[in-house]
Amino acid sequence: MRYIPNTDADLRGMLQVIGVRSVEDLFADIPKDLRLRRPLKVPRALGESGLLQHLKALAARNADVESVTSFLGAGAYNHFVPAVSGQLLLRGEFLTAYTPYQPEVSQGTLQFLYEFQTFVCLLTGMEVANASMYEGASALAEAALMAGRVTGRRGVVIARSVHPDYRRVVATYAGHAGFPVREVPFTEGGGLDLAAARKALTPETGCLVVQSPNFFGTIEDLEEVGGLARAAGALFVVAVAEPVSLGLLKPPGECGADIVVGEGQPLGCPVSYGGPNLGFFATRERHMRHMPGRLVGQTVDREGRTGYVLTLATREQHIRREKATSNICTSESLVGLMAIIFLSLLGRQGMRELATQNLQKAAYAGARVAKVPGFSLRFSGPVFNEFVVACGRRKPAEVNRALWGRKVLGGVELGRYYPELADCLLCCVTELHTREQIDGLAAALAATDGARPRGGATARAKGKAVAAKARAGRPARRKGGAR
Repeated sequence: MRYIPNTDADLRGMLQVIGVRSVEDLFADIPKDLRLRRPLKVPRALGESGLLQHLKALAARNADVESVTSFLGAGAYNHFVPAVSGQLLLRGEFLTAYTPYQPEVSQGTLQFLYEFQTFVCLLTGMEVANASMYEGASALAEAALMAGRVTGRRGVVIARSVHPDYRRVVATYAGHAGFPVREVPFTEGGGLDLAAARKALTPETGCLVVQSPNFFGTIEDLEEVGGLARAAGALFVVAVAEPVSLGLLKPPGECGADIVVGEGQPLGCPVSYGGPNLGFFATRERHMRHMPGRLVGQTVDREGRTGYVLTLATREQHIRREKATSNICTSESLVGLMAIIFLSLLGRQGMRELATQNLQKAAYAGARVAKVPGFSLRFSGPVFNEFVVACGRRKPAEVNRALWGRKVLGGVELGRYYPELADCLLCCVTELHTREQIDGLAAALAATDGARPRGGATARAKGKAVAAKARAGRPARRKGGAR
């Protein structure tokens, strides 16, 4: 903790430089009737040691993934980060000047940004990537705007199975840019409704957007979806919130994607109470000049030594505003460095093994949960490390409260995003979950008594009738409950 005191003499000096008599003069533009006329209600001042103890006590009130068993995901994923990663992050050659405008003093920064771009291309199967974005949601919004520049069309068709926060950010960007957004429903399998998507695509559609694995963990058929986009003359945009899946799944670039964006946090970056995050953005080389952000390139100097420079920067700080592709003014460089260290340590085989463990453990967890009376898997499509659990006649909030009593963080309550899934939880399992923890989740769910209807024999009979009707309207479950 750093403490920088301002003495009375310091305050007088600063006010003199500014040209005002008192601190109150700084607020002269605020009407007097709107100003607070009493001191702020804050606790008394603490000494340094007392303040440290207070902050530690506040921090101890937070639950972390070490003190509880968490099955939360929904766009932020807890993976193992090797201890060497933090040590490599401190190496001096990476601690060069923040801004890479002057390559002669920024070679460390430029080199790892170039390597970050290379890794993104390898993961996504695309031809060119930029030097990172803020996070996945704004990267997707920038992709929608870029599709409009490339095609000259403003319409955006986006799957409703895309992360709800991503869709909200896209709607915010698109709304101010005059881009109409149309959402496409999902099927009982948990993936994009292809028939509805085909109807939604028009001659004014600039892009078709899906996420895979999507918000429900379902793996989309990217080749078939991409075919719909191409047939309509629109760009095919794929969002990837869980890039670990790319260690096992076919890269979106090989499935016909024109733009691939996503979230890099799962690549060696702790969840950290929600941040910082790391967006990535990749596209085809023919669309490179429409891409937002910056592009780092490799070159040689007069003596034949390898060097790195900013090759392309189509943003407001570098070119005329009317020709700029974006007002994105920075990249998440430090988090990007964490990602490339993580990917370098794992390599191709390590990434495949990591993805395989996520796939297998999620399948095991889904099968165990599906056998608990009163609970079932909501969707029938193939999933990666997340799956949706239908809670039957118990409210998801009640289930989560019961789980918390056993120090288990249950899934995300989907009713806040999807009214039709108000009885569902979104659960996530990664390589860090043990068999005992997964079995413990199933046991904890069983202990919530989700199978017992309330209100005696009449309610019991009514509950059975409702369950039978629901089953009749859903696809048959595969043997063992895994999907």
